[in-house]
Amino acid sequence: MVRIETDDGVALHAEVTGTGFPLLFVHEFAGDHRSWEPQVRYFSGSHRCITYSARGYPPSDVPTDPAAYSQERAVKDVVAVLDGLDVAKAHVVGLSMGGFTTLHLVLRHPDRVASAVVAGAGYGAQPEKQEGFRAECHATADSFEHKGAAEVAKTYAIGPARVQFQNKNPRGWAEFADALAGHSSIGSALTMRGVQASRPSLYSLTDELARICTPVLIVVGDEDEGCLEPDLMLKRTIPTSGLAVLPQTGHTANLEEPDLFNSTVDRFVGAVDRGAWRTRDPRSRTGSTM
Repeated sequence: MVRIETDDGVALHAEVTGTGFPLLFVHEFAGDHRSWEPQVRYFSGSHRCITYSARGYPPSDVPTDPAAYSQERAVKDVVAVLDGLDVAKAHVVGLSMGGFTTLHLVLRHPDRVASAVVAGAGYGAQPEKQEGFRAECHATADSFEHKGAAEVAKTYAIGPARVQFQNKNPRGWAEFADALAGHSSIGSALTMRGVQASRPSLYSLTDELARICTPVLIVVGDEDEGCLEPDLMLKRTIPTSGLAVLPQTGHTANLEEPDLFNSTVDRFVGAVDRGAWRTRDPRSRTGSTM
């Protein structure tokens, strides 16, 4: 276990397992550093696996200033983790909120990213859904603040893209729900407002996304309705991207389908390491049906 201090004085809890080329995992809103256990067990035999809890998620610090939470700050925290562990460059895997952060890391610090897995990223990104998403985020933040994480977890953990996990693996889902119930209520509320509700729409970043040169794998469950359309947009926009759709899978893909998720990421990282991951051939985009 390592404590890493950011440039604004927030201490982040990180854990390192294994040796080899660094593989950094960035968790979702409902997760924390423990959410990547199936991936750490799988990849630590060949990679230096790094997990951490974002600010607002104990045992990391929970600042109470709302200004301490933003998408930009989340990216700076990833850089702080890399710097604190003397990692010049890493393969980075992010889920949902962590997927957004991973994508912004690629945009802002491409020199630090050997490859990026962007999984389950897309909620609220579509322009026509952004206003409703932000309203829901603020209502959820209010619930965390006034009811507490333990109460909110009872409904949040059975959202329409979470029930797949519950149905497939009740024990694993219960562990996930219990961990969510133990999160900091104020940290969750501030993260929901400052990061989730305030991040820019991916659709406003298409010009930047189209210039990405870093290898990117987009992963989405086919029952993760909030991500399907945005992830198709990402595939069509990022020239170095591939899209993996996991069948009959919801939002918590890395826990719901760990074997499939791990093998998909492993094949991607292996292709990148071999120099076999290619930029899309522009001839595939002529619009011809023949």
